[in-house]
Amino acid sequence: MNDKPFILETIVRENIKKLKPYISARDEFKEFERDMVFLDANENPFKTLWNRYPDPQQNKLKSQLAKIKNLNNNQILLGNGSDEVLDLIFRVFCDPNKDSALVLPPTYGMYEVLAETNAVEVIKVPLSKEFQPQVENILGAVKPNTKLLLLCSPNNPTANSFDFDLVEKLIKQFQGIVVIDEAYIDFSEEESWCSKLSNYRNLIVTQTLSKAYGLAGIRLGMCFASPNIVALLNRIKPPYNINSLTQSKALEALTESSNVKEQVAVLIRERETLSKGLIELDFIQKVYPSQANFLLVKVDDALARYKQLVDSGIVVRNRSREVGCENCLRITVGTPEENEMLLKTLKTLP
Repeated sequence: MNDKPFILETIVRENIKKLKPYISARDEFKEFERDMVFLDANENPFKTLWNRYPDPQQNKLKSQLAKIKNLNNNQILLGNGSDEVLDLIFRVFCDPNKDSALVLPPTYGMYEVLAETNAVEVIKVPLSKEFQPQVENILGAVKPNTKLLLLCSPNNPTANSFDFDLVEKLIKQFQGIVVIDEAYIDFSEEESWCSKLSNYRNLIVTQTLSKAYGLAGIRLGMCFASPNIVALLNRIKPPYNINSLTQSKALEALTESSNVKEQVAVLIRERETLSKGLIELDFIQKVYPSQANFLLVKVDDALARYKQLVDSGIVVRNRSREVGCENCLRITVGTPEENEMLLKTLKTLP
């Protein structure tokens, strides 16, 4: 498998190859910030700040991201949340009722939902007991029609990053698209796989502004890949999928990011403080290592502890139904005051 060169065209859906993308008014006349009389897009002509369609290619925002990520604009695609980005990936590469995708549970549940929505078979290969990819098992599960391998690193809900060498083996040997979801990369000591995009033509990296940047409400997902892959995704991207308000707020956050760095530093410190405090409690059996903004915590009875916390005004998530996560709670790292409240509450539980 690793002797074959990766050829992108062989895994793209035939109808996508032939598809002529929709061309919007703002795609045809690109200088829409000039002082012109615009009568081309059937917009309301009365100025309300938001009466004009947004930039369909989000050029200002992409230029700022390109500087930060050391990439080019044509290596970036933006989506209405990472879920839209992932959905576009499924729709470009996977034929409904024919192709399959590999996921590694326990992991982000939306991968399976998106696969099933697109009528794509889901192949599940569980992570090891250490929550690492089992390379031989994964490659052994690949079918001739397996187009996607979805990795989440740092992983949700386990909070750990995947071993670099294991991931690299998968990228080199899997003859499909490898998607690495880096939603939590800002909290990790590991380097982003964005720095390796030029090395691997089958690699896609997704990130988000929802976590470290505190902008979950604006719904901005980011996709970084080769220009060829981005061009394919652009063929089916809705023309105005990123609204003007989102573009403006995201650009502001990316331009003035000092506050973000300070908050991330606080959360990393609090993650360690919280981890040390939790492990001292008798009913907590294990606090798993974390490279994210949350902790996976094994307790004596997850359902009972979850209900006790809710009754005390604190909401966490019970992840016991996930593979390898029996009696585990997932606890987001909050503010110092919230974390102190959590520890105080837990100490009072019978």
